[in-house]
Amino acid sequence: MSTRTAEGPEDPIIESRDQLVAPMQNGEKPASAWRIGTEHEKLVYCRKDFHAPSYDERCGIRAMLMALREFGWEPVEERGPDGKMVVIAMSGVDGAVSLEPAGQLELSGAPLENLHQTCAETGRHLEQVKAIGERCGVGFLGLGMWPDKTREELPIMPKGRYEIMLRHMPRVGNLGLDMMLRTCTIQVNLDYSSEADMAKKFRTSLALQPLATALFANSPFTEGKPNGFLSYRSHIWSDTDPHRTGMLPFVFDEDFGYERYVDYMLDVPMYFVFRDGKYIDAAGLSFRDFLKGELSVLPGEKPRASDWWDHLSTAFPEVRLKSFLEMRGADGGPWSRICALPAFWVGLLYDQGALDAAWDLVKGWTMEERENLRNVVPKLALDAPIPGGGTLRDLGKEALRISRAGLTARARLSSSGDNETGFLETLDEIVASGKVPAQRLLDLYNNEWGGDITKVYQYSF
Repeated sequence: MSTRTAEGPEDPIIESRDQLVAPMQNGEKPASAWRIGTEHEKLVYCRKDFHAPSYDERCGIRAMLMALREFGWEPVEERGPDGKMVVIAMSGVDGAVSLEPAGQLELSGAPLENLHQTCAETGRHLEQVKAIGERCGVGFLGLGMWPDKTREELPIMPKGRYEIMLRHMPRVGNLGLDMMLRTCTIQVNLDYSSEADMAKKFRTSLALQPLATALFANSPFTEGKPNGFLSYRSHIWSDTDPHRTGMLPFVFDEDFGYERYVDYMLDVPMYFVFRDGKYIDAAGLSFRDFLKGELSVLPGEKPRASDWWDHLSTAFPEVRLKSFLEMRGADGGPWSRICALPAFWVGLLYDQGALDAAWDLVKGWTMEERENLRNVVPKLALDAPIPGGGTLRDLGKEALRISRAGLTARARLSSSGDNETGFLETLDEIVASGKVPAQRLLDLYNNEWGGDITKVYQYSF
């Protein structure tokens, strides 16, 4: 989740609807300027007893963040509930390392030109945190969800927005606290050239998001036992907050564009307003009222541009629009799959021929069929039936073929002359076998591990 530290000196008051559309319009770039931004979260645990470290304990989350200074990262601070400044992130040339609500560690990578750079960035980050972890007796798990921890066993990080969200989540869904405290994801942020290009990429990626969920399904355990799902992380989103999650049917309407997304976001209830270094609880209030100067927690005050940007970051649909498109369907995973997710989507969306072919795969589906696929994929993964016959595994073979063609057409070569298609190999293996990562974990649990969930910690980064 994005990190906010201060209001800038040039933070205009929103006086017109044009300012609400501006972030999306300003995201338009020629294809030559398209970039790849990859985000990935990891579960952090103490090797001695597998507990999730708190913020302040010795070799806890704060200590780990501060240790990144030796690699050139600089601390980002926020005023905590007690008025003291707390470190909530680290900033550097590779983006930002931030802490999620229960201490999950996230790299929000820099916008990069090609997947070779993306994977190198990921490798640098993992080498750095692993070096720190070795000294501290800390390890990292690449899973979509804590396999053994209850909510009560997990620490809460001292970040102002989390305090507000943790209070609000139980009011609007049964699993929102699980989303915040127990899950991890991999995401990729991609660009568009125009409103029409954005709309086509949004529709295509939204319809195909269940395929990404299936390919990366990696959260089959809850509190030490199989939970009946292959991506429980994905299931959690179905009961988190109906106002800000889901498949967004309006995206598939012919008139979809920036204005329609603005209308959607204006109907998403607020979480907070950031003023004077602090978060003000505005959970459940209306941004439309804020525009009229009628927000009860800031009477008479109108929003600034930064407030709208903050609000854009508090919707959690399967694909999200800000000044770029965020692919949000995948569970967290190990190094190879961190590189595979951006490869999959870049291949499909960054070449026009591939984008056209990918849209052709799904353009005939009804909204009911899209919703049904989204609902069944957390349990069935690649075995989920698709409209028109066949399964997601069949669709996966064709989507990977298209993605590979798109990456080949991009012709972005490494120093050794390789193109970007090699990053799809781990997904090729998954589709060829028909077994997603969660199914392999379940096989281990039921056989080699003898039902001992602690064995999962052998599979750390």
